Amino acid sequence: MSEFRDWYYSVPCFTRYWLTCTIALSIIGRFGIINYYYFVLDFRPLVVDFQIWRPLTALFFYPINPSTGFHFLINCYFLYNYSQRLETGMFAGKPADYLYMLMFNWVCCVVIGLLVNLPILMDPMVLSVLYVWCQLNKDVIVSFWFGTRFKAMYLPWVLLAFNLVISGGGVMELLGILIGHLAFFLLFKYPQEFGGPALLSPPLFLKEVFPDTRYVGGFGTAPQARVPTRPGGTVFGGHNWGRGHTLGGN
Repeated sequence: MSEFRDWYYSVPCFTRYWLTCTIALSIIGRFGIINYYYFVLDFRPLVVDFQIWRPLTALFFYPINPSTGFHFLINCYFLYNYSQRLETGMFAGKPADYLYMLMFNWVCCVVIGLLVNLPILMDPMVLSVLYVWCQLNKDVIVSFWFGTRFKAMYLPWVLLAFNLVISGGGVMELLGILIGHLAFFLLFKYPQEFGGPALLSPPLFLKEVFPDTRYVGGFGTAPQARVPTRPGGTVFGGHNWGRGHTLGGN
């Protein structure tokens, strides 16, 4: 138990709570302690009956049965692995920034879920976080089924193709990719390459609740904006005058 406790508290904060709530709520629904219908996203009970908890429980709950149990475990693995890497990597020392990105992805999942009648949000939410990590670590080699290895930038699309072939799905993965791409664009591409404002910067009150801590380094780097150069010039803006010769030399 002490080893499990040490491992559990070594998991970064938001990944730990996300994984814990997912397992707890899914088990509660699995054994019928609470009717799982109250956990799913449904427009009419949400709006008419004012059951405002549904958008949150739809994120954490996943129906566990003999046909979905393995997929649930895979989702938990991806959640733990890639959310942890992202939280301790690019967002290390910036808990408010990571929480705000998670909240943005969640709101996108809820809006799309209400529009397309999607009752469970775990799949697109996990894929959106995985997509952001893969974009920040494009050239990292990852492993997949049967020992296949490829660059991380292809992993979301491999998962999409895999679920499309195996289960005839793919819609959840595609939604997760779209949401993750939107988050990545607003976080990094738009401010750095297009010179736009940082639209996903957390508000001040969130920074006060979850203040920045000392950055300790991590996995993944933000894409760097290109520095324009003049023909014949250098990245520092000067002219390339050549190597030159020492005065007084032969």
